Amino acid sequence: MSLSSLLLVFLLCTVGVVNSASTPQTKIGNGYRLISIEESPDGGLVGHLLVNQNNKIYGPDIAHLQLFVKHETPDRLRVYITDADKPRWEVPYNLLPREKPPALKQTIGRSRKSPITVTEYSGSELIFSYTTDPFGFAVRRKSNGQTLFNSSSDKSDPFGNLVFKDQYLEISTKLPKDASLYGLGENTQPHGIKLYPNDPYTLFTTDKSAINLNADLYGSHPVYMDLRNVGGKPYSHAVLLLNSNGMDVFYKGTSLTYKVIGGVFDFYFFPGPTPLGLVDQYTSFIGRPAPMPYWSLGFHQCRWGYRNLSVVEDVVENYKKAQIPLDVIWNDDDHMDGHKDFTLNPNNYPRPKLLAFLDKIHSIGMKYIVLIDPGIAVNSSYGVYQRGIADDVFIKYEGEPYLAQVWPGAVYFPDFLNPKTVSWWGDEISRFHELVPVDGLWIDMNEASNFCLGKCKIPVGKQCPNGTGPGWVCCLDCKNITKTRWDDPPYKINASGIQAPLGYNTIATSAEHYNGVLEYDAHSLYGFSQTIATHKALQGLQGKRPFILTRATYVGSGQYAAHWTGDNQGTWENLRYSISTMLNFGIFGVPMVGSDICGFYPQPTEELCNRWIEVGAFYPFSRDHANFYSPRQELYQWESVAQSARNALGMRYKLLPYLYTLTYEAHVSGAPIARPIFFSFPSYTESYGLSTQFLLGSSLMVSPVLEQGKSEVKALFPPGTWYSLFDMTQTITSKGGFYVTLDAPLHVVNVHLYQNTILPMQQGGLLSKEARKTPFSLIVTFPAGVSDGEAKGNLFLDDDELPEMKLGNGYSTYIDFYATVAKGKVKVWSGVQESKFALDKGLYIEKITVLGLDGSGKPSALEVDGTPVTGASNIEVSTTEQNVLEEVEDGGNKVKTLMVEIKGLSLAVGKNFAISWNMGLKG
Repeated sequence: MSLSSLLLVFLLCTVGVVNSASTPQTKIGNGYRLISIEESPDGGLVGHLLVNQNNKIYGPDIAHLQLFVKHETPDRLRVYITDADKPRWEVPYNLLPREKPPALKQTIGRSRKSPITVTEYSGSELIFSYTTDPFGFAVRRKSNGQTLFNSSSDKSDPFGNLVFKDQYLEISTKLPKDASLYGLGENTQPHGIKLYPNDPYTLFTTDKSAINLNADLYGSHPVYMDLRNVGGKPYSHAVLLLNSNGMDVFYKGTSLTYKVIGGVFDFYFFPGPTPLGLVDQYTSFIGRPAPMPYWSLGFHQCRWGYRNLSVVEDVVENYKKAQIPLDVIWNDDDHMDGHKDFTLNPNNYPRPKLLAFLDKIHSIGMKYIVLIDPGIAVNSSYGVYQRGIADDVFIKYEGEPYLAQVWPGAVYFPDFLNPKTVSWWGDEISRFHELVPVDGLWIDMNEASNFCLGKCKIPVGKQCPNGTGPGWVCCLDCKNITKTRWDDPPYKINASGIQAPLGYNTIATSAEHYNGVLEYDAHSLYGFSQTIATHKALQGLQGKRPFILTRATYVGSGQYAAHWTGDNQGTWENLRYSISTMLNFGIFGVPMVGSDICGFYPQPTEELCNRWIEVGAFYPFSRDHANFYSPRQELYQWESVAQSARNALGMRYKLLPYLYTLTYEAHVSGAPIARPIFFSFPSYTESYGLSTQFLLGSSLMVSPVLEQGKSEVKALFPPGTWYSLFDMTQTITSKGGFYVTLDAPLHVVNVHLYQNTILPMQQGGLLSKEARKTPFSLIVTFPAGVSDGEAKGNLFLDDDELPEMKLGNGYSTYIDFYATVAKGKVKVWSGVQESKFALDKGLYIEKITVLGLDGSGKPSALEVDGTPVTGASNIEVSTTEQNVLEEVEDGGNKVKTLMVEIKGLSLAVGKNFAISWNMGLKG
């Protein structure tokens, strides 16, 4: 919940956007020369660099640099450059655990002399090479020699050589024109998921709403993926610059330049070459995505403005009456007493009535989540504040807690880099949980957001805020802080899209954290450090799996939390933008992500809300959320939207076992839940920029309507066979891929399942707890009409309240499903690991549907676990001819396919099974 960013919207209108990425680049200095290099004891390289010619642009150069290079694993190369004489700020190793580089050497040049020719340092997948004067380095792929990164500058290049000053670091790389780049967020990208040359990419966490295009938003993820098609073969790699300082990244199409205002160059290169393998390598380093409770995949309803408990009770009841699934009900800050964290409003949310409500919804499996902002109200009668002061947990300015303003009025910000703060925060969460047994926490405004600017004090003789008008107008007495180089650095990043002061609507960058760490350096880590502290606190409560939703994110946040894309608008453009942002966060290692369905503000139209739930029902994190000042927009407010919700969410709830299995895959391998189409079709260049469709997992494609007044959608179908999930008789197939115009009346969303897949589904319901108990069905897809084919799928089941999500603990089961068709015989079978959990739950498969079988046959000789099925059995077999839309070359024959459905089965999910039949010729 944040409207402070509206102030910035007005400011943008008055001053205009400064597109610093479109300004000419100036070459600064003559770089460095490598004067020594040697092998380090751990098998890496340690070198020393000297500046070629000092200059004063953006401050003096740091004369001596230390270089460290190491192949840390077979699929990760690190290149680290820092001041050789004294330590510099870098991302704390306790926040993001990783190897430490060698200690700094106090003497320069005593190692053996470096050869003057290019030298190579080879690993399993990547080769590091360098030139000595001016120093530059390159990273190449070992398998084909392709250059992935090259920092050397020629006279013809638009960029210069390495620059390393205290508050200005610059380095660049050449890029081929045909490279497709993704990442560098968080921002709202109007051109889609691919990075667009000359668009600004600034990384500095801000409370700036997602309606603002090409601006630094709530998260900082200085990583990009580079996808290239070389002679028809795809190769992808990723580059992470692990640095938390503010930065501009200039992508020019044939080059990319980093301009960073502090810290070190700490590069990590990941070779891929597949996009999925790449995210596996990346999350292996930054941390695997957090395990999610099953209920978190259900539908969530929230609103800023549920003024009292009776309104919340009515919302839950109205969803039930409308027969729309709902798993989680949320409160923004309406439950709080005077907007103060960890409190209850005694009049609007009296504790006895709230506890009775929670008992009621918990008894049926529903959950309840509330919001917490980081700002702690300055109030001498407020226990949270008192204990925070006693433990000295707040960020300081000139030795005193830094005063800011958020919703309660005057606040102090906890310093989550301080171990005492982490303990205090955990204690406050524990106290609150005893007051209200919430099921998760929503941490908002944690960029951190501040309604004021500079050094402030509480005004004398007036109430602040006064209770009238918008709560985001600064009412403290404040003075700008410009006296330090931290508040007014020599290089101005394009902060907030307008080169705003770094302290604009946030903590003054000269404020100090624990051990003297400057906000200037640690700013973009604030939400990340709060997320880690919150996760630690929740893990200690009742031994359950935590659920945290955070707005501000950094590299590694996905290990602890889910993310929503912040304050969006109820417009068609924002609906489209939400897909690209969601897909980017899958690449960032934060796969549990979604946008506010129907828009945070202002009121969406009825048609837009219809279409948005048809997209949002397939977000990994699916929540309707609205602004205090917007009309109500719960899905039952319009009957037409309720119908679309029943349809789309009805399918989501049938897909819950598949979605939950995807969260397991994300947890063990980093695989995004929602993926760009090119993740499964990296050779298909037509999909590289596709931002209006997406995959769930490897095989389920969503092709929504994203434009007003449309009753059809033009969708790209990559090569192969696709089956409509809502009507499995409808088939689309091609050899080379093609666009198809699909019917999409108001209540229809097109979802298609790809060939060679086995999709586990259940029967759905209004609650995930109930849906999880229903019988399973399997959808098996072969390429249309193929005589020899195979399909695979899997299913993960566990006790989703356990903190860990893994096999081997006695409370989980993993099943591989297989199917083949060969010589007229169809076979479907399973292989079960850790069967006990599934058997204890009594789960069984009731139906198997096989799609794409040769239309010239019919099923016979059905066997289940080797036993022939007789007429006395309850098992029913039916066949339906499928309608095939095919891209047929002139003279080609249209394929004919059948759907075979076997019902009345009772196959235990936790036990290996095998079912087979013949597809003989029709009589």
